[in-house]
Amino acid sequence: MLNQSEQPFDSNWAILFLAWVLVTVSTLGSLFFSHVMGFAPCVLCWYQRICLFPLVFILTAGLFPFDKRVVKYALPLAIAGWLTAFYHTLLYSKIIPESIKPCSQGVSCTEKYIELFGFITIPMLSLMSFSAIIVLLIIVKRRSL
Repeated sequence: MLNQSEQPFDSNWAILFLAWVLVTVSTLGSLFFSHVMGFAPCVLCWYQRICLFPLVFILTAGLFPFDKRVVKYALPLAIAGWLTAFYHTLLYSKIIPESIKPCSQGVSCTEKYIELFGFITIPMLSLMSFSAIIVLLIIVKRRSL
């Protein structure tokens, strides 16, 4: 029987920690864009933030002590954020017509603030972040069965 100091490394904890790091960096990036760079968030950005910001606290609660059940609380938020980011990316890329955009007042959902490498936009950054978070959460869920 292993004592507390001799227990093997828990890779599920490490994967969940990686998801927490990604969520935290994404949250800080979002706050940096709006409060430091002065980019006003649109309606869809706010919906994505509503899904992202609580994940910092939810995943923290699942890390200390490790609780695999955190996935059932975090995954729905991550999926909702992904769906919103996917819609936002399609709208931004003009695949979806602007006539059905939810941003009728205030900041436009297709406002161009940055384009890294000529194609990576803020909505795409959000989509990539939520995609990675979902993949990591699914890995934790499947490995914990």
